[in-house]
Amino acid sequence: MQVLEMSHNHLLISASLIVAMMAGFTGLSVMQGASSLNLVERKRAVIMAAITMGTGIWSMHFVAMLGMKLPVPFFYDALITLASALVAILVVGIALLIMHFMPRTTQSKTIAGIIVGSGILAMHYLGMYGIQLVSPIYSGLGIVIAIATSIVLSTTMIFIAYKERENRNIIGGTILFGIAVFMVHFVAMAGTDFKEISNAPIPDLRLSNEVLALGVAVASFVISGAFLLMSVSLLPSDMKVDLGEENVTENTEPDQSVQITEPTPTTQVEKNWVQIPYEKNNQTHFIKVDQIAAIRAEGHYTVLYSADEKHFCPWNISEMKKRLSGEGFLQTHRSYLVNPRHISSFERTKDNGYLLFSQFSSFEKVPVSRSKLNEVRKELDLG
Repeated sequence: MQVLEMSHNHLLISASLIVAMMAGFTGLSVMQGASSLNLVERKRAVIMAAITMGTGIWSMHFVAMLGMKLPVPFFYDALITLASALVAILVVGIALLIMHFMPRTTQSKTIAGIIVGSGILAMHYLGMYGIQLVSPIYSGLGIVIAIATSIVLSTTMIFIAYKERENRNIIGGTILFGIAVFMVHFVAMAGTDFKEISNAPIPDLRLSNEVLALGVAVASFVISGAFLLMSVSLLPSDMKVDLGEENVTENTEPDQSVQITEPTPTTQVEKNWVQIPYEKNNQTHFIKVDQIAAIRAEGHYTVLYSADEKHFCPWNISEMKKRLSGEGFLQTHRSYLVNPRHISSFERTKDNGYLLFSQFSSFEKVPVSRSKLNEVRKELDLG
């Protein structure tokens, strides 16, 4: 058996990484805040993200494969190629369903990461099976290393992307997603050789490398670009909130209003305001302020945490701060407001901390950023 000499086009290899990064960014951006949407909209978001990220996995693989050079011609079976793409979309969809329709625990995140890692592997080896005129030869050690790489990187990606669902988590998840897909492909390829199939007939169902290159590039960028435009933009929402919050913190010191003993008429009106609207099952409901333990920014909207569930509110965090300026809520982080009446304990870390709410099952804890640490400690009389 004569093993064929293999080389790669470095330009296409770089392009394959960009394709994976774009797909990961689009998919994770589409899903930001999806857990707070109603059932129909959440399912729609999962479908969009699954198609984007699954297609990105498939596109990265085939752009990289188009960069592979062998001394003999080879083609791809069209049906097997399509099947490999559908497998990637399916497994990513299952993982996203777990993350957005089940409680986010360590166990559920691990399961979702394993599913994504398994999907990347399944897509890769099924796609390799579609190569015609040459036959791949796998080493057992290469397969084991590819499995370990895929599971570890994919699980890490899920844990980073779903730690807090902020912009930095989306960016971190995007980088890990691109690296995971990219690394799994080339780790698997490092353990793969090829041999020519002598006198093999050219199949009727085949794609030339040129046609496949065009199809992969167009499909990946059109799908990712279209879905990204349809979703809530990642960057502008938080930039607006952050700038607004920083200006308020530096110039107006809104939290000091809690300490005013003789409120102005405007503040008195705000103190009498005791309900916040939230959306559920295509209806608008209201929840009393004293039933809310914490409020988290989610793009242009917010999530309200009550005793045993969370609610989607159409107000952004800046509007929420304005409405609650006389209700005693503390800003512990640029994305969090908390009701100090429900705080059960404070956990100090090296540079920041966490507030815990033992009576609430809808969330675990709320972060206290380094810039807010002294202010929060003062408000809680911790010295």
